[in-house]
Amino acid sequence: MNTAGRTAKSAFPVEGAAHDELALFTDLYELTMLQAYYHEKMEEDAVFSLFSRRLPEQRKFLLACGLDTVLTAVENLHFNDESLSFLKSTGKFSREFLDALRGFRFTGDIRAVPEGTPVFADEPILEVIAPLPQAQLIETFVMNQVHLQTVLASKASRMVSAAQGRTVVDFGSRRMHGIDAALKAARAFYIAGVDSTSNVLAGKHYDVPVSGTMAHSYIQAHEDELSAFRAFADLYPRTVLLVDTYDTIAGIHKVIALADTLGNAFQISAVRLDSGDLLALSRKARQVMDTAGLNKVEIFASGGLDEQSIAQLLSSGAPINGFGVGTGMGVSSDAPALDMAYKLCEYAGKGRLKLSTGKPVLPGQKQIFRREENGRDIGDTIGRAKEDLPGRPLLETVMHKGRRLDTATKDLKEIRSHARKQTDRLPSSARQIVKEGPFYPVKVSEALSDFQQEVTKRVSS
Repeated sequence: MNTAGRTAKSAFPVEGAAHDELALFTDLYELTMLQAYYHEKMEEDAVFSLFSRRLPEQRKFLLACGLDTVLTAVENLHFNDESLSFLKSTGKFSREFLDALRGFRFTGDIRAVPEGTPVFADEPILEVIAPLPQAQLIETFVMNQVHLQTVLASKASRMVSAAQGRTVVDFGSRRMHGIDAALKAARAFYIAGVDSTSNVLAGKHYDVPVSGTMAHSYIQAHEDELSAFRAFADLYPRTVLLVDTYDTIAGIHKVIALADTLGNAFQISAVRLDSGDLLALSRKARQVMDTAGLNKVEIFASGGLDEQSIAQLLSSGAPINGFGVGTGMGVSSDAPALDMAYKLCEYAGKGRLKLSTGKPVLPGQKQIFRREENGRDIGDTIGRAKEDLPGRPLLETVMHKGRRLDTATKDLKEIRSHARKQTDRLPSSARQIVKEGPFYPVKVSEALSDFQQEVTKRVSS
């Protein structure tokens, strides 16, 4: 068990756990296996690969996300006195093993695709190369964070695609599954192209733009709707007014009345529709406001939206300029989980795999080669790490000997730009939000396929 390292605290919030207790964010069997490895002196280098076995039916690609969180945690991982005391209290671990954990630090390497990179089934999102106990311990945390953020970034990418360049705002914090999820979601959404979040803590922590309008309760708290509009506009002249508290079109007429009262001082930027038939109401609202000369006031829609409803509204000609999206994006309601796995594929210099039905593992260190033609990506090959195949290699070293490389620290706007560019490079059929049409081709190289057969023969003999 390696004893070199440091004691810096991780620099991100995780709900329900102190920063220096993250070594305990693991499944019990990881620790019992670590104790077994310790007693058997199994500490040679291992390779673990993190990938999704298949895409959800509703997805044509995944947008890799969560690497930054992983690197921050792994670089600072250690067991403090309180954690060791708790483990001792379980009665499951020897004194010698707990003493060894006191000096635990991660000293391995991590190779990964950059955040914001589209990935497909069986493609490694990251690979961990480290002494077996170290690579084993981090499984739960790595899967938890990459799974969550990749699920949400992938869903958000579909929302952005459906909106066709119109504004998309994250309204989902209150129904997400905990504080950590809501914070990480805001970051993942921004990487995927969402313009801003209503989550103020996420704005502070990740420097994501924050935005918001008003709630129905503000209107209800006033004696009448027009008084509420006037008071809010006095304080926030360029605000967005919520017009459907009582009757949407009547609310629009009150916005027109406010414009008549304020004259040149009227600066309302948009009205928000949050319920009802958004297609019919947006058309009527647009007509009424244009007739009154308020053609510069935009229409913002919210209320149970997902990528399908957004696409349907826009294909039907709804004059909507932006969308606030909450629960559907916040919990990825149509595909909330991936068949993600973190599997041992090499130990002590030998390829490893499992032969369970329907759960294949590609052995050894790997590389993804993405082929292009005329500026468009046309297909991937999963090969062995040292192969030289057509296409640009996607996996790159982001941590070496337990230290994050400088090249792995990227500004959030840079990651967002990368995601946009890489998504735009995909064929149009892969970017569609509908299930129909051809899927992006991914193949396994001949050398990797031969190696898989070789390892299969060895472990099954």
